[in-house]
Amino acid sequence: MLTKLRQPLVPLPRRRLPPAAVVVAAAATAPLLVLLAVAAFSHSPVAVVTADGAPNLVELTLVAGAREKGAVCLDGSPPAYHLQRGFGSGSHSWLVYLSGGAWCNSTESCSERKTTDLGSSKLKGPIPFDGMLSNQHQLNPDFYNWNKVFVRYCDGASFSGDAEDEDQDGNKLQFRGLRIWDAVVDELMSKGMDNAKQALLTGCSAGGLATLLHCDNFRARFPDEVSVKCLPDAGFFLDIKDLSGERFLRSIFNGTVHLQNVSKVLPKDCLEKMDPTECFFPAELIKSIKTPIFILNSDYDSWQIGNALAPDGSYPGGSWSSCKSNISNCTSRQIDVLHGFRNTFISELKVAEGRQDWGLFIDSCFTHCQTQSSTLWHSSNSPRIGNQTISEAVRDWYFGRRHAVKQIDCKYPCNPTCSS
Repeated sequence: MLTKLRQPLVPLPRRRLPPAAVVVAAAATAPLLVLLAVAAFSHSPVAVVTADGAPNLVELTLVAGAREKGAVCLDGSPPAYHLQRGFGSGSHSWLVYLSGGAWCNSTESCSERKTTDLGSSKLKGPIPFDGMLSNQHQLNPDFYNWNKVFVRYCDGASFSGDAEDEDQDGNKLQFRGLRIWDAVVDELMSKGMDNAKQALLTGCSAGGLATLLHCDNFRARFPDEVSVKCLPDAGFFLDIKDLSGERFLRSIFNGTVHLQNVSKVLPKDCLEKMDPTECFFPAELIKSIKTPIFILNSDYDSWQIGNALAPDGSYPGGSWSSCKSNISNCTSRQIDVLHGFRNTFISELKVAEGRQDWGLFIDSCFTHCQTQSSTLWHSSNSPRIGNQTISEAVRDWYFGRRHAVKQIDCKYPCNPTCSS
């Protein structure tokens, strides 16, 4: 029997900046309230920086005409996104960020999910933009003035399914992630993205997996002369055995893939040789992707260690509970197991290492998602490899400032910048 899957980092965590997180709500100053009132009246997204320097708050936009296209969340509500307009030299540059939050793999789990903001737009509201979404030059020097879009996740299959079902009460469950993807991108094109001179598709966790799934499709939406690249953050999930010898994450993916009918987004050459579930894993996906990609991940990914390697029920008693909550609590024997996880992770990246126009930033920090917090993305306390922050490595890769940007960290606990 499957144990409950912990949600990967949902990009709207609590207030203080924990590792790989952003704050949920900034204190509302008077100027902020005035601007938000203007935004509500005009139905236009607006971003501001609060007086205390907290991340700017960006209003929610529902996709117009989504229901008519069948592009709906699990509960049938329209999908949504947050748009912060670019300015100056970034007016014709676009960054599209796909949010994450695990998957639902059964009628029961999807029914539970549709009553949350991961399955409905009815519970969503304004969010702060931080990290690579920040509009402050000092926190985000290369993308601060781009048009930035945060796409909310409400389908439970990394924006990839196309099916429907009924719950035990006879209510419909809509698995329309692929239609949501199409509807959101179409609307953004109508709002100026069709005139982009450069574009970057990115996302965290389940949104990072979605970035891989849709990368070539995103590239195909633009003329050849437009620079289009993709950056999956903490989206490189491994198909590994857990501590009990079972493939827990594969069982989750298998339920999601078949319940939500995700085959339409999977590489045809992979489907000719493998089961759709295997083709849903990044190690197979990257073999077919033609668009340049920058893979950002920890090779001690905290969510995967807690859910794919050591899910609840895969070990006796609480023997791994302390370790998987904080790597500094692990015994030497447990660290050896985690080193084995790292070795598998690095071996699965061989395809990416061989691609000249691809980039890598694989640090040894015990974390999950590193683009949404300015502390991790670009600050004096950011993780570094070769004295580069994540932001600096992405900059050099995206803008071609270095011939090769492939950074793979040494084994834990070698990197002192992780602890900060």
